[in-house]
Amino acid sequence: MSLSFQLSHAASASIDTPLLAVILPQDASLQDGVLGGALGELDAQLHGAIGRSLTRRDFRGGRDETLLLVGGETGVQRLLLVGRGSAPLTRTTARRAAAIAARQATKLGTGALTLLLPDDSTTDGSATEGLVIGAAAGSWSYPDLQTQPPEKDRRARVSSITIVAPAGAPTAAGFEVGVAMAEGQAIAKRLGQMPGNVCTPDTFAEVGREIAERHGMELTVWGREQLAAANMGSFLCVAQGTTQDPKLVALEHRGGPADQKPVVLIGKGLCFDTGGISIKPAPEMEWMKFDMSGAGGVMGAMETIGRLKLPVNVVGIIGSTTNMPSGEAVKPGDVVRASNGKTVEIINTDAEGRLVLADLLVFAKRFDPAIAIDAATLTGAIVIGLGHNAVGVFGNDQSAIDEVINAGQAAGEPGWALPLWDDYKEQIKSDVADLKNTGGRAAGSITAALFLQEFVDGYPWVHLDVAGTAYSQTDLGWIPKGPTGTPVGTFVEIVRARTRQ
Repeated sequence: MSLSFQLSHAASASIDTPLLAVILPQDASLQDGVLGGALGELDAQLHGAIGRSLTRRDFRGGRDETLLLVGGETGVQRLLLVGRGSAPLTRTTARRAAAIAARQATKLGTGALTLLLPDDSTTDGSATEGLVIGAAAGSWSYPDLQTQPPEKDRRARVSSITIVAPAGAPTAAGFEVGVAMAEGQAIAKRLGQMPGNVCTPDTFAEVGREIAERHGMELTVWGREQLAAANMGSFLCVAQGTTQDPKLVALEHRGGPADQKPVVLIGKGLCFDTGGISIKPAPEMEWMKFDMSGAGGVMGAMETIGRLKLPVNVVGIIGSTTNMPSGEAVKPGDVVRASNGKTVEIINTDAEGRLVLADLLVFAKRFDPAIAIDAATLTGAIVIGLGHNAVGVFGNDQSAIDEVINAGQAAGEPGWALPLWDDYKEQIKSDVADLKNTGGRAAGSITAALFLQEFVDGYPWVHLDVAGTAYSQTDLGWIPKGPTGTPVGTFVEIVRARTRQ
């Protein structure tokens, strides 16, 4: 990514920046109108403007509230007060406030942004971590395909982010993790924002190769011939309608002992999903370029894990193709055979992601996973059930489900568990094959997860349905519409948590 990050321990009086964002809680207290500590020094530079603004309640510190104050020619040239609301200071609340600050910096065209959290009482560096992740998220953009305005009309994009924080090992560690997470999320977002004619299965192979070379990972790339040799008829039937070569990409990070079972991360990578013969309605179909968000999340997570050199064995697996209608495309009523021998009756060709993941879950068994977690923009039903606020979580092992939910909570990507009761299996029974690839509208997310479970053999497994959270069709305020970076944070937090065990 084109951002540079710096960690500074400078006194507030010596800060020299075009924009300093100071993050404050709701109703930040004043004592007789005089501010203390770092904020007091800044207030003196601005001739009491901060104190007057708080006293007059021009700024009250509500969540996402901002107030811009103009400084001098040097030192702090502009000061932005950013409210984080009444919630306790956490990585998540610091992240959101920093993202708001970065979006304001982008609008102003300052080019550089410095962040200060005067009341940081955390001792583990989590607030610093959140500041870096949030600032990167708020300033992220994908200008590659846009014609730039004339030089005189351009506003500088944020290219430099500085965090001012006390010296110490926790702060330095939090900063390092924040930068690694920001870099990983940038990969996931970039892949997501690319149009379907730019991000293809070959793109995932290229990005996988770049990550492997940067971090010394082992890379496996399979195309149509290798997939056929492995009898991956479920994956391949989705790729029947496209001339593009489908790709299975696997990255192996060997950070732990040789005999340690790996964490296996699996992602659905549909670079574009028309629905195939069961074609989708035309309105808003362009958003289906985001149907590769699970695979983008795996790639981003592997980048972060590689940067942090986490001492855990991790395997990232993605399956990528496009789902297109053509004379060769799979049809409703067709029966295909997956690599574990199970046959699947195709009821709806738009239920294609589970067909790709089925063979990936069988492929994952060769690594003898300690836990396998797949992520996919799998069902519209999860959006109806949980909206855009939570990831749907399913699994075959309660401790694994709890582990993943805790990781998502720590990452600011909350999840909610849904049941996989046997009663629901009746909906995916077929008259002519072992399974149907869809059980209808009722409990659509649950029956999709139950379908996937049929291809899990002998390892703890969790499925994340991120259809409502991996991207947003509206501006969320703290980040613009488009890719959110989910589920990179959850994947990374699962691995980080295992380093503490």
